[in-house]
Amino acid sequence: MTRWYGKLLGFIAGWLLLRHPAGGVVGLLVGHAFDSGVFTSRRDASYAVLGVTPDASDGEVDQAYRRLISQYHPDRLAGAAEELREQAERKAREINIAYDRIKARRRKHD
Repeated sequence: MTRWYGKLLGFIAGWLLLRHPAGGVVGLLVGHAFDSGVFTSRRDASYAVLGVTPDASDGEVDQAYRRLISQYHPDRLAGAAEELREQAERKAREINIAYDRIKARRRKHD
């Protein structure tokens, strides 16, 4: 579901705070950034890459990692076009980084 309320609240807050229509535009831009997820933490992004929630168990995180890395592993696409292999390498790198961040964070908190 796409968020929309950040734009509305940003517009109203900007207009009221600056008492000028330009304030509404500034608020609208900040609200749009909020709605698009610019202000979300990297922690949430790591979980989103694996397609799990932050309260997922270690087993669920491991299962999601194995499923995704088997799908995007570059060796699996050895006979594919160069462009597809490069995309798979980038995605696999992103998956590995997200998994490493989640595991390190969980080890640190235990």
